[in-house]
Amino acid sequence: MNDSDGDTGPATRPKRADARRNEEALLDAAAAVFVRSGVEAPVRDIAAEAGVGTGTIYRHFPTRADLIIAVYRHQVEACAEAGPALLATSPTPHAALGRWINQFVDFLVTKHGLAAVLQPGNADFDTLHAYFLDRLVPVCAQLLEAATAAGEIRSDVNALELMRGVGNLCIGAYNNPQYDARRLVELLIAGLRLSVQDLSWCHGGGAGRPREAD
Repeated sequence: MNDSDGDTGPATRPKRADARRNEEALLDAAAAVFVRSGVEAPVRDIAAEAGVGTGTIYRHFPTRADLIIAVYRHQVEACAEAGPALLATSPTPHAALGRWINQFVDFLVTKHGLAAVLQPGNADFDTLHAYFLDRLVPVCAQLLEAATAAGEIRSDVNALELMRGVGNLCIGAYNNPQYDARRLVELLIAGLRLSVQDLSWCHGGGAGRPREAD
């Protein structure tokens, strides 16, 4: 799949860009199918979603493990890039955080499926997990810091802690189709907001101290 030495000029660049876009379209389609039907979904469903033949899928990703790992990395990058974009386009930082968490939930569905392909202790699994943390924890932290600076949420929320909490809320959805993980995650994000009473406490110099129970 390497380009020949003679094809290094500008004429080859559009072809490379097209190939990259085609592969990204396949990964988007696979991710959508995985979110709906799990990582064991038939390849023909992914091909139909992408509008291509199954042979195209196999040409890019010879095994299901290749496809799942590629989707995993693709979704990590999409989540990482979405954070700053959502901050720039959402009405508030808290709204940006909520929208980003929704995208993160979709990613977690695919991430869970990775366990069917790789096991903890496997070099590929460990590498992907480190990549996941390196790319997404700083993005979540940026969203939390922006919402905190805007006075929208409490200031004692840790990015990794929040991401683990969201992940734990999603676990029940894997075995029970009636379990609404997204609703519980929405309640969690809504619960981060500071109430009027919280704001009064903070402005009165009590930030960081718990309120006494009524």
